[in-house]
Amino acid sequence: MATQKAEAPKGKLGVLVVGLGAVSTTFMAGVLAARKGLAKPVGSMTQYDKIRIGRGEDKKYLHYKDIVPIADLNDIVFGAWDVYPENAFESAVNAEVLKAKDILPLQAELEAIKPMKAAFDKNYAKRLDGNNVKDCKDRWDMAEQLREDIRNFKKETGVDRVVVLWAASTEVYVPVNDEVHGTLEALEAAMKADDKENIAPSMCYAYAALQEGCPFIMGAPNTTVDIPAMWELAEKTKMPIAGKDFKTGQTLVKSGFAPIIGTRCLGLNGWFSTNILGNRDGLVLDEPANFRTKEVSKLSTLESILVPEEQPDLYGHGNDEDTQYYHKVRINYYPPRNDNKEGWDNIDIFGWMGYPMQIKINFLCRDSILAAPLCLDLVLLSDLAMRAGRYGTQRFLSFFLKSPMHDYTKGEVPVNHLFQQYVMLKNAIREMGGYEADEEID
Repeated sequence: MATQKAEAPKGKLGVLVVGLGAVSTTFMAGVLAARKGLAKPVGSMTQYDKIRIGRGEDKKYLHYKDIVPIADLNDIVFGAWDVYPENAFESAVNAEVLKAKDILPLQAELEAIKPMKAAFDKNYAKRLDGNNVKDCKDRWDMAEQLREDIRNFKKETGVDRVVVLWAASTEVYVPVNDEVHGTLEALEAAMKADDKENIAPSMCYAYAALQEGCPFIMGAPNTTVDIPAMWELAEKTKMPIAGKDFKTGQTLVKSGFAPIIGTRCLGLNGWFSTNILGNRDGLVLDEPANFRTKEVSKLSTLESILVPEEQPDLYGHGNDEDTQYYHKVRINYYPPRNDNKEGWDNIDIFGWMGYPMQIKINFLCRDSILAAPLCLDLVLLSDLAMRAGRYGTQRFLSFFLKSPMHDYTKGEVPVNHLFQQYVMLKNAIREMGGYEADEEID
C-alpha cells in the first residue's frame, strides 16, 4: 500500500461512538467547548504537537494541520449507540467527570446527541444492565441493523463521511479461533450461524462500519479487529482500522519509562502495577472474564520493550519457570474513586555488580480526561489516513494505543516503545503531507 498525499476533506465528518459513557461524553463536551472557545483541547497531538519537516536551512516545525489536511473541529458531527437511553448531557452529568460549569453551556448540543439502541449481549458484559438494546435474530442481523443505523445517520445529518469509534466497555475475552476468525468467509458464516461464543457484539460493529465505508477504531482491549478476517475485510473495503485499547494512564507511563531502563542498560527483577478505578469501566472489569481481556493488553507492553532473550543478563531474572523478570498487573474496582483512577507501580531494578534499587510511581490521573484527546486524535488521523488511501492496520497510530495491532500470524512484534511509536507517527504525517520520512532526532 503506497502512501499518497492526503486529499482535502469535503463536508462534515460524522463520529459515531459506541458507548455514551464517561470517556465519550468527556470527548464530545471537550470538542464542543473548544469550538465555542470555552476550553482548550489540551493533550491532543493533532491540535498542539509540532513536527519538523525538511532539514538544514529548509527546516520548519509545523502543526499537523499545516502539514496535512486534518478535519476541522467545527466540521465534526457526533452520534452514538448505548445500552442506556440517556442523552449525552444526562450521561455527562451522571459520569461526574466534568463540573457543572463546563457542561451547562453545552447543554442544548449535548441533549441533541441521543443514543441509538445498542447491539448488546449481556454475556459479554454481565455488570451492565441497560434496556436501550436492539432485538436481533442473530449476529448477522445485528450487523445488518448497525449498517442501517450508519446509513440513517449519514442521511439525517448530511455528513460526508463517518468514523466509528469504540469507547464502550471491555468485553469478555474472546481467544482467536482460526476456524472462525481466520478468513472473512468463515467469519460471515459464523455470524449467519449465530455463533455467540466466537462473535462478540463489537465484531458486528466493526463489520458494519467497514462494510459501510467507515474507518473503525477499537478503544478497548477487545480482539474485535485484531483477527485475520477483519484485516481481510479492511483490505477489501480499503478502510483503515486501529486498535486496541486507549493508552491513557499507567501504560503510557510504562511505555515511556521502560525505555529509560532499557536505554541505560539497567537490570529489571520485577514490575508490579496496580490500579484502583470506580467508573463504569471499573465495574465491568471487576468481572474476571472481562479483566482477562484487559490483562492481556496491559501485560504485552513491557515484554516487547525489555526482551529477556535479547539481554538475559539484564532481564533474565525473576520467575523460575521462564527465567525473566516478574510482571504483574492488577485492576481493582473501588467506587469512591469514580473516574479519578490511581495507578501505582513498584519497579525492582538492579545496577552495577547486581546491587538492587527501587522505583515507585504513583499516577493520580483522570481516566476520561486522558482518554478524550486520544479519541479526538484517533478519529481525525483515521479520517486522514482514509483520505490518503491508507487502509488495513494503521501501525502509526500505535502511539495512542495500549496493545497495538500487529500481524502475529507472521511473527510480527508490536512496537510499544513510546519514542519509537512517536517516530512512526511523525513519519506517517510527513508522508501524508507529501514530505520525506526521516529519523533525525529533534
